[in-house]
Amino acid sequence: MSRYPSISTMPAIFVGHGNPMNALSSNAYTVAWSALGAALPRPKAILCISAHWYVPQTAVTAMSKPRTIHDFGGFPPELYRAQYPAPGSPMLAAEVADLLMPAVVTMDTGWGLDHGTWSILMHLFPDADIPVVQLSIDETREAVWHYDIARRLAPLREAGVLILGSGNIVHNLHAYSWGNHKIEPYDWALRFENVVRKTLSSGDSGDFEPLIEYEKLGEDAKLSVPTPDHYLPLLYVLAQRQKGEEISFPVDGFDGGSISMLAVRVG
Repeated sequence: MSRYPSISTMPAIFVGHGNPMNALSSNAYTVAWSALGAALPRPKAILCISAHWYVPQTAVTAMSKPRTIHDFGGFPPELYRAQYPAPGSPMLAAEVADLLMPAVVTMDTGWGLDHGTWSILMHLFPDADIPVVQLSIDETREAVWHYDIARRLAPLREAGVLILGSGNIVHNLHAYSWGNHKIEPYDWALRFENVVRKTLSSGDSGDFEPLIEYEKLGEDAKLSVPTPDHYLPLLYVLAQRQKGEEISFPVDGFDGGSISMLAVRVG
């Protein structure tokens, strides 16, 4: 019997991925990711929007065997040996490109799965037997553009595709306590995460405008989101919410004072 129950309509999930070493670690976050994966219906495929494919174009991985990319430096050798040999899906890549029209989407055969994707999937779906496609984040576009095109991806959920965003709602490496992962979160980081939580928990309105226009949320937002790359994957997931769908937070916590590990589940 499969480890994962099977239904057609998939939730959409944003996961705070944090330190790349989480790929190999057993801690409160990775245990929670494993539990989340076991509780999810088994996807037919996964479309991941990772903070680490932040480039000046919209592209999807269109190869049948995506490589595992070790896009980081200064970590132990065993992390560079880690592999997540999931298949790709040129068919899903083509469907994503069709759904995003008239946006121009490049069918990419050179990228693969970066650590924003595989460090999480190693815990969510450790068998690496579900096709995975990545969608890039176009760094030349504003947040509202990303939210708008993400809404076009909604039909994928009905086809059993898991839309997975990977980043961090609060991600400030300049303030990160490298020598003390368990330091209490900074006040500004807590306040900004609480604004996100409160907005997402405010009922059935589905009004995410304050989170789309996050730059208007003041100094806390500037400190929490100094660059858009780790925040924008959240908007791709929020854009999937349909009227009446529940939003929950299956994982939470802070790492190093300035990295939010909050996960957000839609549906």
